[in-house]
Amino acid sequence: MNRRDFVNGLAAIIGASAALDPILASAQAEPNGTLTASNGAPRQLGVVNRVIEINGKAAKVFGLAQPDGTPGLVLDAGGGFDVALTNSIDAPTLIHWHGLTPPWAMDGVPDNPAAPLAPAQTRRYAFPAGRGGTHWMHAHTLQEQKLLAAPLIIRTAADRQQDEQEVVILLHDFSFTPAEVLLARLKRGASAGKMGMDHAAMTHADMMKSMGDMAPAAMEHMMRMMRSRDMPGSNAPGLGAMDLNDIDYDAYLANDRTLDDPQIVQVEKGGRVRLRIINGATATAFMIDTGSLGGELIAVDGEPVLPLAGTSFPIAMGQRLDIRLELPKAGGAHPILALREDGAERAGVILASSGAAVSKLPVLGESKGPILGLDLEKRLRAAEPLADHAPDRRFALTLTGDMAAYSWAIEGDDALRVKEGERIEIALMNMSMMAHPMHLHGHHFQIVGVNGTTFGGAVRDTVLIPPMSTVTVAFDANNPGRWPLHCHHLYHMASGMMTFVGYEG
Repeated sequence: MNRRDFVNGLAAIIGASAALDPILASAQAEPNGTLTASNGAPRQLGVVNRVIEINGKAAKVFGLAQPDGTPGLVLDAGGGFDVALTNSIDAPTLIHWHGLTPPWAMDGVPDNPAAPLAPAQTRRYAFPAGRGGTHWMHAHTLQEQKLLAAPLIIRTAADRQQDEQEVVILLHDFSFTPAEVLLARLKRGASAGKMGMDHAAMTHADMMKSMGDMAPAAMEHMMRMMRSRDMPGSNAPGLGAMDLNDIDYDAYLANDRTLDDPQIVQVEKGGRVRLRIINGATATAFMIDTGSLGGELIAVDGEPVLPLAGTSFPIAMGQRLDIRLELPKAGGAHPILALREDGAERAGVILASSGAAVSKLPVLGESKGPILGLDLEKRLRAAEPLADHAPDRRFALTLTGDMAAYSWAIEGDDALRVKEGERIEIALMNMSMMAHPMHLHGHHFQIVGVNGTTFGGAVRDTVLIPPMSTVTVAFDANNPGRWPLHCHHLYHMASGMMTFVGYEG
């Protein structure tokens, strides 16, 4: 296929008449508007309407399901991702394959570069599935709030050989109020009081503890703001407020169910379980609590880490955790809970052996979930780190926001231009009073610094940047395109917190 044929074919897909960048040549365009890179029968996946029960009421939501109703996909590592996606809802949509590294044309961000999938339209996606991991797929629009998401598990040969049971947990926050209305309330109500939102404030003790984890420049900035009575969001003279949960949701879900009616997963006495936990919430971070079961964290964002033992593990929006559990030989019922950050609300599933008594758990816990920070991030070490390589280019970005206007931005290097084959470093400094889980499409990055301390941390695709903190990431520019770098808080992204990493040439 020559370049003219390629451009003419792909233009029909994305609804553009202008010639496209030649980096799109990794994808082929068929006459029917299908994107494909291989032959053979694809897996069928549909964007569908669903009705589930939440808080005793019927909730109309979206979903991603196979023809038999199975949500999401489980594929083999090293093979092909070959999927025919059909839009069966009455609105245009597009799906992002979060955690995979497809060619840019198949990434799933509307008009970057492909057009949304029209109602009743089918489009085929084919590219290497990658080396394995716990991933997910979701709409890159406000439709995500209506649960347009599903697990995307890539299993390795080693995974299949393990004598363990896999349990996938997809977390969500849910509101009966449409996402467009929630966003409008945030825009007009942030400076006028609660308006159905919870701008939780840090106590002075929390603030002092948090400041011990700050970069020096950020600490100086924070002290200057705390001395000012004009600090946005201030809840007391001279003291700033950290905004945590800006939406109070109607429910918090684990696999579409509240803790009033949780999923009961049958497990073997003395068996081993691998939890694959996905935070698909749009605006809520959680702390995973394995209770009486000691857990071993073995992967984050689908990438293996040197195992870390514990019972509490933070998970921000867009992130994933793989936790291995050893069940007692005596059996029993073991709740796996997701505690809402700075809230008493909980979601979760219950692992129960045969004959175990399962007690009802209240949705509201006795105390609030902890505020997420960087303690775990600083301890994580990649099991398969990036090759040792000095950066070819460095960028510095500042995350900013105005809670009163509900406007968010990424400032600094206006043009994140890279060349294929380069090692790139990006320092992300959060100078706003909300945490931001930052996600880069099309690549995996390694955490190489926190607040000026350098180390070889975890390999991820989404990292939480708490207020007044700086996290530095490094990645290899090996997937040409114009890739979004954005906050995975849906309403921050929709209000401006997104930029792009673009390849030269």
